[in-house]
Amino acid sequence: MRKTFIAAALTASVFMGTAHAEVATYAIDPAHTFVTFEVTHFGTSTNRGRFDKKEGTVQLDKDAKTGKVDLTLDTGSIDTGTPAFDKHLQSDNFLNTALYPTARFVADDFSFNGDKVSAVSGQLTLLGKSLPVALKATHFNCYLNPMLKREVCGGDFETTIQRSQWGMDWGINLGIPDAVKLVVQVEAVKQ
Repeated sequence: MRKTFIAAALTASVFMGTAHAEVATYAIDPAHTFVTFEVTHFGTSTNRGRFDKKEGTVQLDKDAKTGKVDLTLDTGSIDTGTPAFDKHLQSDNFLNTALYPTARFVADDFSFNGDKVSAVSGQLTLLGKSLPVALKATHFNCYLNPMLKREVCGGDFETTIQRSQWGMDWGINLGIPDAVKLVVQVEAVKQ
């Protein structure tokens, strides 16, 4: 009888422990998600652009303070507002969209400050090469969307990469900076 009671108690505690873990899946909302870049132009102004086509998912367990993200960008959808500049960025001097039509960020290392995501670390794949990247959250929040009647989580994240690490070194010898600031504005809808 005592063994049965102990086994039942252990089973209940295991079941209750897993019942509290709630991993929610969120779909990236392309209308509220933008990945932009910033790079100085010969030390004067700042060139900016964004990727217009993107898709992905986020998994988030707020209680366990864990998560996963998988974000894919269509590199051919880069838009700087200047078609000639877009073509140059799509060429083999930079993104080489003919051979590498997508860039991808996959992460499973989430840091939290209280209940808020403060950083996400993972692998950024550009030009077929994957390297570690950490994105720092400058804002993060979850809210009940009044129109969708579903929870939406998101925020602003940023990092600075050295593009030459992925083999994108055109123009560095001409004075075009290696450092590229990436800013990710993301919102994702709970499924």
